[in-house]
Amino acid sequence: MTQTSSEQTAAVIGAGPAGLMAAEVLGEAGVRVTVYEQMPSVGRKFLLAGRGGLNLTHSEPIEAFVARYRGAVQVVAAVEAFPPRALRAWADALGQETFVGTSGRVFPKAMKASPLLRAWLRRLAATGVTFNLRHRWLGWRDGGLLFRAPDGETIVRPDLTILALGGASWPHLGSNGQWADALPEQGVAVSPLKPANCGFLVGWSETFRTRFEGQPLKGVALTFAGRTVRGEAIITSSGIEGGAVYAISADLRDAVLQNGAAELHVALRPDSTASELEARLAKPRGKQSISTFLRKALNLQPAAIGLLQEAAVLAGESLAALSNRELAARINHCPVRIAGVAPMARAISSAGGISLASVDDDFMLRQMPGTFVAGEMLDWEAPTGGYLLQACFATGMAAGKGAVKWLRR
Repeated sequence: MTQTSSEQTAAVIGAGPAGLMAAEVLGEAGVRVTVYEQMPSVGRKFLLAGRGGLNLTHSEPIEAFVARYRGAVQVVAAVEAFPPRALRAWADALGQETFVGTSGRVFPKAMKASPLLRAWLRRLAATGVTFNLRHRWLGWRDGGLLFRAPDGETIVRPDLTILALGGASWPHLGSNGQWADALPEQGVAVSPLKPANCGFLVGWSETFRTRFEGQPLKGVALTFAGRTVRGEAIITSSGIEGGAVYAISADLRDAVLQNGAAELHVALRPDSTASELEARLAKPRGKQSISTFLRKALNLQPAAIGLLQEAAVLAGESLAALSNRELAARINHCPVRIAGVAPMARAISSAGGISLASVDDDFMLRQMPGTFVAGEMLDWEAPTGGYLLQACFATGMAAGKGAVKWLRR
């Protein structure tokens, strides 16, 4: 990449994957980069993501991969320009070799974020990137960037700015979405932030909540609005969450926010047809309770049986009084009334943010020449499985390259 003048300066606000990637691109181009971060250390949410094994990206074909971004054109273009194979090569160059798991997800062999982050920070330091921690960005004042620092407020005036402050999930780690108030004042369109890859609220009975909180529903299939997802769900004290729930959460969330409620259907034995279930239910029940019979005849987990009981009570029915055909139908079409969306603080990611119409193909704000945006601040969403981090890395790369191009002009 052609070097820019060493006198040119850039402020990158936010020290997550998107911001650090933009800083790397700018630093390697010879720009004097300062990364501002409101927390006492960098990459806090990134480190949390790696606590159970850092899922960097996914190995599926790129055509299927980019379809996960629900038509977010600039994000798709960024991922195509810096695809999963490029991200894996980047990690390898940092000494963090990756592998593909049985699910197709890609992880570093260390299965942690901290070794990768340490190597990355060493590379950034080698290019002259510096960090100002405990600097909370407050917006703009007198033509500069206003920060609240440990020794008071300060204004800086770089040649360009890259905003990478993240979304609004896990706010205690730094990405609290407070930036959403500053940008509309500059004429930038911002959609309301909302939870993504999130759980949902259900008005469980006290009996069900007390007995089954924290228990999984394994090997189930969830259906909403014509879409079915296989996986696992977890019963919480206030509702339901888990991998299968997150995968279907975007459409379910939008329906709940629009209508106030929605009905999710759970197939507890998705590999069995109604006729197969009915045949197994035709066995003599004898003096067994309905719960004992379902456990023995269908090998249903206690939480699954409890869910059937909960649905029956809500419908004003007795589970034991249902015919075999009705019970077989209920087992693979068990209704769960969703009453709300779980709080943003518990969501894995967030949707909403800066409208993609407000940024050009180089991720520069149309209303603010010289100010670029990357990562989860933008209005896009994707499922878990490596798609979130991949887009943060890729948009950070794209914003950094766009900024270098702008400086050359």
